[in-house]
Amino acid sequence: MFIIRKMQYADWEAAASIYAEGIETGLATFEEKVPSWEEWDQNHMKNCRFVIEKNSEMAGWAALSPVSARSAYRGAAEVSIYVSSRFRGLGGGERLLTRLITESEAEGIWTLQSVVFRENRSSLRLHEKTGFRTVGYREKIACLHGVWQDTVLMEKRSQLI
Repeated sequence: MFIIRKMQYADWEAAASIYAEGIETGLATFEEKVPSWEEWDQNHMKNCRFVIEKNSEMAGWAALSPVSARSAYRGAAEVSIYVSSRFRGLGGGERLLTRLITESEAEGIWTLQSVVFRENRSSLRLHEKTGFRTVGYREKIACLHGVWQDTVLMEKRSQLI
């Protein structure tokens, strides 16, 4: 059984390990190293940070980052979601993203966006299952380890606006 709860500072070591797995795949983020808690904390919204556990072990985490510092964008946020390779395919990612969506709406977020590597089919499917739609592509947007990467921009609008 999965349990979803708010992320705490004490969770960072396990969350960072899952983040490192994502970095190693070369298909989850343009980050090349796991940031410190302080860097990560500064770049993510204080609300809408969650971990999912199975048998008291962290299976994944999700959080939001502001899209812009401009006040007009206060209701737009970017999704980060990472699931440990040991727990993929068990439905936890969908539960975690669904919880993030619900909580983001309660916090007044009207648009969620996610930037997904074009080759990351499982992440694309996860976002589609939870109501995200593709709104565009960015070709060769960044070069990671000598390989140009394309990304898919996906978004979900709140039904509450």
